[in-house]
Amino acid sequence: MIQKPIDLSKLKLSDLDVRPSKVAAEMLGKPWRPGGCFRAFIDSLPHVLSADDLRAAAGAIVAARRAGKSVMLGMGAHVIKVGLSPLIIDAMEQGILTGLAFNGAGVIHDTEMALAGRTSEDVAEALADGSFGTARQTGEFINAAVAADPDAGLGRTVGRALLAAHPACVQVSLLAAAARLDLPATVHVSIGADIIHMHPSFDGAATGRATHVDFRLFTAQVGGLRGGVYINLGSAVVLPEVFLKALSAARNLGHEAKDFTTVNMDMIRHYRPMTNVVTRPVLTGGRGINITGHHEINLPLLLAMVKEELAA
Repeated sequence: MIQKPIDLSKLKLSDLDVRPSKVAAEMLGKPWRPGGCFRAFIDSLPHVLSADDLRAAAGAIVAARRAGKSVMLGMGAHVIKVGLSPLIIDAMEQGILTGLAFNGAGVIHDTEMALAGRTSEDVAEALADGSFGTARQTGEFINAAVAADPDAGLGRTVGRALLAAHPACVQVSLLAAAARLDLPATVHVSIGADIIHMHPSFDGAATGRATHVDFRLFTAQVGGLRGGVYINLGSAVVLPEVFLKALSAARNLGHEAKDFTTVNMDMIRHYRPMTNVVTRPVLTGGRGINITGHHEINLPLLLAMVKEELAA
């Protein structure tokens, strides 16, 4: 049956002057003027959406550090491969970051950068002939370090081993920097997921023991997170799951792990970080922030904003 077009002549209209609006003129961005300082650039950003989220994340980090609270960074391995290790080391040295957490791939890329000044092989090409993941030095160094002292934790024992060996590019190693600065750096391994697990030198018992020590250390840090900040940078599965379990264990043991800020930073929105980092952990108090975009752009921006504010 054919309907007649509706008659809109009696539609009730509202008044623009009193209608609630989400965007106002004072929120708009400002054109960049050549020769300006970085603070002027920050001020030029619009006060909407992700620009304000970036400001909020920076503000939370600044507030936490001024109050002597923790700022923890959990990160995927891609963060190392896009060249951000020197910035993170600087943030550790400046007292901005109080602890690091890696997935298993993170320790591999960090160690390779220290040993050889290069990392990230061509997986597709190497997979064709079975040579993918077989770099001898990578497996031998990490596996020997872990087997020598698993009770020290995986992150600490590899960091100390790198400091002792002092390879040519040790200055870009996050694990070595954490050991040098006596900051916690934990590694959370999924056995079978990393290239060194197929090497003859791999000791599953030692690795399992070491990564469990790191989980307990990570849980202790999460237990003291009240008033602090937890950043999940580029880990879509492992670290969001580890963070959620550590948070539950810390609360179960009586720690007041609430009223903190969580920040998820990744190139796309994933289910687990949004649920396990941004949403669920702050239901008891605090704030969850999501910032979508490339690590090599957003993390330098965030850290620069924090340093500017702390220096003010």
